[in-house]
Amino acid sequence: MTGNWSVRSITRSLFPLLLALTALELLGGVTLGSFEATLRRSPSLLVLVPVTIGTAGNLGSVLSARLSTALHLGVLSFEPDDERLVGNAVATVALAVTVFPLVGAGAWAVTRATGSARLALWTVVGIAFASGVLLAVLAVLVTVVTAYGAYRLEADPDDVVIPVVTNVCDVLGVVVLFAVVEVGL
Repeated sequence: MTGNWSVRSITRSLFPLLLALTALELLGGVTLGSFEATLRRSPSLLVLVPVTIGTAGNLGSVLSARLSTALHLGVLSFEPDDERLVGNAVATVALAVTVFPLVGAGAWAVTRATGSARLALWTVVGIAFASGVLLAVLAVLVTVVTAYGAYRLEADPDDVVIPVVTNVCDVLGVVVLFAVVEVGL
């Protein structure tokens, strides 16, 4: 990791990455737009979209911060038996297992309260759960690969990992949610 932490050097090194991530976010928007009819038919799914994207990004961000800190401290190895790496990955998936069913129930409750719930409670909870678990696994993979890449390229993981993970998780959130909906509905 380089020791030059000026605004200019950080901006210069991250600008191409941020441009690429902006293009990636556009892909997520296009994907979301292609499912407009599905969202109009099922308002619970419309409520799930931002919460799913946000929660997946948050899970990835927390894991990114923890791995970046461990890298800075020099206590992280990217070995399959690294307890710190495995423990954080398992904790991320376990958090998703507990949070996403609540997200689904909340989305259903909001649409029920407004009189627009068209899907059954267990359908929305199941979609949220399946999407969340799959997103958590993908967020772990993206985070570990990105942190390892930053480590290998001697880039500051604080500058690289969180922006990459949150942007990729945004797009994956949309894609995974609608893949689960297409398979499940």
